[in-house]
Amino acid sequence: MDVIIQLQRQLSDYTNSLYREGFLDDQFKQLQQLQDESNPDFVVEVVYLFFEDSERLISELAKTLSQQPMDFKKMDAHVHQLKGSSSSIGAQRVQKVCIAFRNYCEEQNIDGCLKCLQLLRNEYTLVKNRLETMFKMEKQVLGAGGSIPLN
Repeated sequence: MDVIIQLQRQLSDYTNSLYREGFLDDQFKQLQQLQDESNPDFVVEVVYLFFEDSERLISELAKTLSQQPMDFKKMDAHVHQLKGSSSSIGAQRVQKVCIAFRNYCEEQNIDGCLKCLQLLRNEYTLVKNRLETMFKMEKQVLGAGGSIPLN
């Protein structure tokens, strides 16, 4: 079997698993459609901005949760921002945790917020690792002279 075809198939299978497992939704496909020859790194650049933003916001959330008295409005604003950025790249599982987190902020439920922060860290780390793996696989395909199959 041709190496390029094999690499493309592995990438396609891996990418499909990200949708099946709920890491990504159709918003990510829409993001991919915005990429073209004039901006071949568009998706990678947008996703890495999401990584930077998410890490900053998660750090802010941890700091806000450790302060007394707890500022639920400030915390909700950070979660709202993270929900928006995760939604814009299609990071579905992160977005779902943000929705639950905002509900706990509204209820001023400290335990719920603490649990959501931990869940948010976990889901963020998972999606970051999965997307970085996908980008490495794309580089392998391109490095072998192939093109990226659109799912």
